[in-house]
Amino acid sequence: MSIEATQVRYGKVGEMRVEVHPTREAMGAAAALATAKEILRFGKVGKIVSVIFATGASQLATLDALTRIEGLPWQQVVGFHMDEYVGLPMEHPASFRGYLRRNLTQKVGMQKFFEIDGTAANLEEVCATYAKEMRSIPPQICMVGIGENGHLAFNDPGVADFSDPLDVKVVPLDATCRIQQTAEGWFANPAEVPAEAISITIPTILRVPTLIVSVPGSRKASIVRRTLEEPISTACPATILREHPGTVLYLDEEAAAEIGNYLSVD
Repeated sequence: MSIEATQVRYGKVGEMRVEVHPTREAMGAAAALATAKEILRFGKVGKIVSVIFATGASQLATLDALTRIEGLPWQQVVGFHMDEYVGLPMEHPASFRGYLRRNLTQKVGMQKFFEIDGTAANLEEVCATYAKEMRSIPPQICMVGIGENGHLAFNDPGVADFSDPLDVKVVPLDATCRIQQTAEGWFANPAEVPAEAISITIPTILRVPTLIVSVPGSRKASIVRRTLEEPISTACPATILREHPGTVLYLDEEAAAEIGNYLSVD
């Protein structure tokens, strides 16, 4: 299908809606606008707006656009993040705490942001405390990415559990995940990537009513195809998103390169 640069393609796979935008920047702007509308919807009634923020290269365009939208009630927003490396100091460029400070909390005046400390001595206590905090202020919005191995947060295929009894846990990182982090420039080589991370689990993500999924770039084209076309299973954890009615998957044309022509053009 040939489309003009200004056009957007739409579709639906299972319960999940899909939007393909011409560029990474256009995709980020669309995902940011959708997030902003949800923040405003909850903020208008004077409630706390609880949001889980994702990190990584896939989220940069979305977060940049979101923090530049004027008039959002950030003072009503309480934030969480999806994961953090174990043992990585916040000063390291790959630290997700540091990433979110640079790209989010230092740009907008949020009411509160709950950080995951992956350097703490008692990681099980960190997980339990974070789970309790998320249960006390249930997130209404979750910004999500998809890893090259199909992971959601750091739930790689080997540890992903659609019925996980835990909300937050320590997980090992598989080889594909560690290679991705290196390829995106966060580490010099896979050996430098921490072997473990603290991650929210897949049931924690699926409890959130609105999922804003941003997936740009050619490196994600294969996993996007798998996410939309493979049977739903933990072999590709992101396939479970097709069962969530509040999910919208935002792609750029590079990420959508392998999914065929079954989306409509607007």
